[in-house]
Amino acid sequence: MDVYATVGDRLLVHGNTVGERDRPGLIIEVRGPEGHPPYVVRFDDGHTGLVFPGPDAIVLPVQRGS
Repeated sequence: MDVYATVGDRLLVHGNTVGERDRPGLIIEVRGPEGHPPYVVRFDDGHTGLVFPGPDAIVLPVQRGS
């Protein structure tokens, strides 16, 4: 799985057990080379953390103007 993101993209970590909610957040820093993980993510619940996305996460690119 090749993950790529830029600052401003959204990260969605899917809950992996029954009853666990998805965790959406905003990528505020990209620490890996050329857009690769790890990412600093400010989750919608206010928590900020360093994330190495696994197979349960997807990057939702922000729409950029031309």
